[in-house]
Amino acid sequence: MDTDTLPTELLNVVDVEATCWDGQPPPGAVSEIIEIGLTVVDLAAGRRLGRHRILVRPARSRVSPFCTELTGLTQEEVDGGVPFADACRLLAAEHGAGVRPWASWGDYDRNQFTRQCAAAGVRYPFGRVHTNAKAVFTQTYGLRKRPGMARALSVAGLPLEGRHHRGEDDAWNIAALVLDVARRGGWPSG
Repeated sequence: MDTDTLPTELLNVVDVEATCWDGQPPPGAVSEIIEIGLTVVDLAAGRRLGRHRILVRPARSRVSPFCTELTGLTQEEVDGGVPFADACRLLAAEHGAGVRPWASWGDYDRNQFTRQCAAAGVRYPFGRVHTNAKAVFTQTYGLRKRPGMARALSVAGLPLEGRHHRGEDDAWNIAALVLDVARRGGWPSG
């Protein structure tokens, strides 16, 4: 399928949470995705269509107390998730990740997927069209510094819905910022 001819009205907004520590990771542990939040945005209609969450069972690390405090996710909860390779397959099969353009707040999410796919020998689930929503927001609002998501919501006069640092909620909130930028004419076209 030629991705250059696909309609770009639908956009996947993705936010991941990963294992993290207050300081250095324990010996042998690496930061791994434990939650993938995804909101489908219809840019043409100017609305959020779907809110999705994939819990991912880490293979080389555990959820620390610091990580639980930050995200609300526990080891027991992510133990019920799917392996990373299955999560990537779900993104492609159920959310058109390989063909639909996608956005995240900054480059962390894209880089984390790139690193983890390479380390696990898993096919990268996304297509080549990625937009750094933080950079576009910063430019649209004429800001000197790139704000975090919560600060950007405040700048845009939008509420923070749900829990900050929860992938599903952050993707939903980032999607609201994408739509705000699109209404202002700042979102890049296909």
